[in-house]
Amino acid sequence: MKKNLLSLLVIFLGLQGTQVVAQFNYGEALQKSILFYESQQSGVLPDWNRVSWRSDAGVNDGQDVGLDLTGGWFDAGDHIKFGFPMAFSVTALNWGFLEYKDGYDAVNQTEHFKRNIKWVTDYFIKCHPTKFEFYAQVSKKGQDHSFWMPAEMIDVHPQYGQRESFKLDTSHPGTEVVCETAAALASASIIFKDSDPTYSATLLQHAKDLYEFGETYKGKYTEEGGIPAVGTYSSGGYEDELTWGALWLYKATGDNTYLQKAEATYGEPDYLWSLVWDDKRYGNMVLLAELTGKQQYIDNTERHLQFWIDNNNGITYSPGGQAHLTQWGSLRHSMNAALTALIFVNNVNTPNNQDYYDFAVSQVKYALGDNPNNRSLVTGFGVNPPTKPHHRGQHSSWTRSESIPEESRHTLWGALMGGPGNPDDVFVENRSDFQANEVACDYNACYQGVLAKMVMDFGGSELPNFPTEEASGVEFLNETKINSESGRFTELAIWLNNRSAWPARVPGSLTARYFIDITEGINAGYAPEDYEITGRGNGGATGGLQAWDPDNNIYYVEVAIDSDQMPFPGGQGEHRKEIQVRVSVPNNAAESSWDPTNDFSYDGLSSTLIESERVPIYADGVLVWGIEPSRSLSVDELETLGFQLYPNPVKNELYLSGDLSKIQNSTIVISGITGATVKSVKVSDVTANQISIPTWDLSSGMYFISLTSTNGSTVTSKFMKN
Repeated sequence: MKKNLLSLLVIFLGLQGTQVVAQFNYGEALQKSILFYESQQSGVLPDWNRVSWRSDAGVNDGQDVGLDLTGGWFDAGDHIKFGFPMAFSVTALNWGFLEYKDGYDAVNQTEHFKRNIKWVTDYFIKCHPTKFEFYAQVSKKGQDHSFWMPAEMIDVHPQYGQRESFKLDTSHPGTEVVCETAAALASASIIFKDSDPTYSATLLQHAKDLYEFGETYKGKYTEEGGIPAVGTYSSGGYEDELTWGALWLYKATGDNTYLQKAEATYGEPDYLWSLVWDDKRYGNMVLLAELTGKQQYIDNTERHLQFWIDNNNGITYSPGGQAHLTQWGSLRHSMNAALTALIFVNNVNTPNNQDYYDFAVSQVKYALGDNPNNRSLVTGFGVNPPTKPHHRGQHSSWTRSESIPEESRHTLWGALMGGPGNPDDVFVENRSDFQANEVACDYNACYQGVLAKMVMDFGGSELPNFPTEEASGVEFLNETKINSESGRFTELAIWLNNRSAWPARVPGSLTARYFIDITEGINAGYAPEDYEITGRGNGGATGGLQAWDPDNNIYYVEVAIDSDQMPFPGGQGEHRKEIQVRVSVPNNAAESSWDPTNDFSYDGLSSTLIESERVPIYADGVLVWGIEPSRSLSVDELETLGFQLYPNPVKNELYLSGDLSKIQNSTIVISGITGATVKSVKVSDVTANQISIPTWDLSSGMYFISLTSTNGSTVTSKFMKN
């Protein structure tokens, strides 16, 4: 009996172990981590970019120096292109890919990965116009960090200005940047060697030239080089990058000269940090241990990894198991240490390998949700993921405020959060707390390699048809109030708002319509052309009264923002513009000829500014928010608007083709057979150019069609026969 109980216990524990292994879909996490980098793309976006709320941004980069420096990645939640951490991110991503390509292949992410890497290596090539010149940064903190707004607005906001480009040359050296970029390009040349040998050779030549630049003209990029990255990305020295760059050139070329350079510049490291953008010593020791097999490098690496796994004499562990190095980006450090541990275990055999491996697995599981809070610390992944990262584009404020709106407007897929600020497992979502809540290109770099290894060891699958296009929220609206009124006029203040975010953009035109019922004026003997329209402010009225439903005396006044005053989602005074408009009968008219209370757009208005759906707004002539009054259109009127009606007896359908945005939210109704139920289709998908209306048997010979708007009034327009 005891033996049977023991067997059952073993089976139970085995099942429990299986559940732990299957706790996370590592393939999905890897897939989403790659997509994060597409959220960070700068420049004219490629057609393969899959982030529906992003658009072109930074399209003028390099114009200040007469070069095309577009492309690359925005660094983090801001829109600066810092060359140093960007290059490290590429090298670290490539290292994980080269070690664990099978993980990428298993979940069909290899081509997505390579496209994203090439996006940045193409940018680095642009930044290297001559052998000893390299543009290490575009924009700076003083220019960028005052503008909490979507990336698409940096080319629009007049106060933002031209983004500055900062160059390293022989008089202004930056060894750590150019040698790190050499490592990025050399590692990429290995990846593209088989699929695109010509491009691989180009990458390798740039890598060699950049390494020679850094080796020949030595200096710190923030000091001798004068690059304005002090504070956020200050340099701690460049000796480790000389080693790092040489090691990757050795791996790419097999030229033993580079290995000799790497060993010559390898200094005795401490063991108390992690591989990060400014400290490659912990990557160098792993690579040298792998490439040379020398005990010195193996011992160095083990001493470093022992620091990370020792809860008593090394790293501080939280109660929930996070290896916590420092408050700023704590998860980034544990993930970077995890990658170096895994790669060391893969390439060097030591008695402690299982401990190192278990450490890496425990840290990635913690990040994905195996923590005391039982929540993911990766955006868009897992249980209760963070939704308020310190990220301008994901938040997409139209007022340049971190608190408006309170909830973020987009999903940022797959970004590793900074993580708990202390080794206590406490994580508070606070968009303003960038130490715990920021995301960055370098945060995801080593983490992504760890995920690929987890896919290889524990399985996982990519999500099918991912990502789907994100549903848009309100992007444009009108705020309206009554400025003044009398027995002969109504004067309004209309604030046209641009809160666009799918993507953030400036339309070519922005107009609003105020609908009125002029029945009382018609009864008093006035015609539509007798009404007086005046407008002032950031635009004006586009003419007199315009017909909407003249059979029922419904007309509208249209106001338009001047092209040079177009609002954009970039601040309190920038995202909305006011137009004041007055609609009146002639001064000598009787007061009985003016009655605003029956006007469609007047309903609900007062002297207090409100969001007024009955004053709809149009971007580039298309209704984008608000409602219009009902109206009926005959077939003749439809044809005047450019529509065509024709039957399809084979499918037993009637087709209406044309610009459907002109009749958005209207309903096509078909009837005409005694005793039959009316059939209708609402015009909602205005991106199509045709709508099909189900009919009865068209061979019956006769039916008729009419158009009704949202409120339901219809008019029979004409009979049609086969």
